[in-house]
Amino acid sequence: MSQVMNSVVEAIGNTPLVRLDRLTQNAGVTGTILAKLEYLNPGFSKKDRAAQGIIAEAMRSGDLKPGQTVVELTSGNTGTGLAILCAVLGHPFVAVMSKGNSEERTRMIRALGGEVLLVDQLPDSKPGQVSGGDLERVEQAAAALTQARGAFRADQFKRDGNWLSHYHGTGPEIWEAAGGKLDAFVDFIGTGGTYAGVTRALKERNPAIRCYVVEPQGAAAAAGEKITNPNHPIQGGGYAIPDLAFLKDVPVDGYLQVSGDAARDATRLLARSEGIFGGFSSGANVAAALQLLAGELAGKTIAVVICDSGLKYLSTGLWDG
Repeated sequence: MSQVMNSVVEAIGNTPLVRLDRLTQNAGVTGTILAKLEYLNPGFSKKDRAAQGIIAEAMRSGDLKPGQTVVELTSGNTGTGLAILCAVLGHPFVAVMSKGNSEERTRMIRALGGEVLLVDQLPDSKPGQVSGGDLERVEQAAAALTQARGAFRADQFKRDGNWLSHYHGTGPEIWEAAGGKLDAFVDFIGTGGTYAGVTRALKERNPAIRCYVVEPQGAAAAAGEKITNPNHPIQGGGYAIPDLAFLKDVPVDGYLQVSGDAARDATRLLARSEGIFGGFSSGANVAAALQLLAGELAGKTIAVVICDSGLKYLSTGLWDG
């Protein structure tokens, strides 16, 4: 990457793919984990791609008018990506977030020129642990604000620009960097956009690649499990939404559940053994890959996404102790 770019938006994507050999050795498993370092995007997360895909699609279709306000429900990462896009393209941006999301995300969006509307959690919810019920409150607030301001709703759970950004970008990048030598892909689902886009791209190139949906233990709605722990600590996903639009007609070779403790331990191991400072969902992906390497996929090669930066969790319990 030697050329001068016209804006930071052009720096989104083409992130490195890194072997986690020290981590697998420390974990005592055989096989290879290839980590896609999406936390190296300008907004420190994979959601920069989704934001770029959604805005580009909306500009092409005319759904987003010049200077129109953009509104979105977000745990913070899509909001950060949209704040970057809107700053560069000249659109006011409003992120609608639960008060349960980490403070770092709110502060970053505001620093990028975005406005943040914080929505109270349910009475039984815990800070740092956003449930599906909390998300419903945020959705209601985002819908009302969109109507009141005549805004464009980015709607990351429904707009195809989300999964298409991973179908055209993340998936092919993983395949090319790995030289096609890949046995599996695992992904902790939020909107399902990353899983859908990467899985479609990889399966087109080699249908034998096994693709697994990762969810929190006790909140595995996509797997059809009863919800017993909606207040898990893994931010950015696991909202116990059973019918995510992007997962329709996308093959799933298996469902994996990861506890909050396992995700936390894997995140810390990733930092200590590989120098990769990822967030909670990154740890969930690594923990799921370790499950597979300790069992049915021992000795195989598994790709994971390092979804966002550990810097976004400094105010949470992720790094305590």
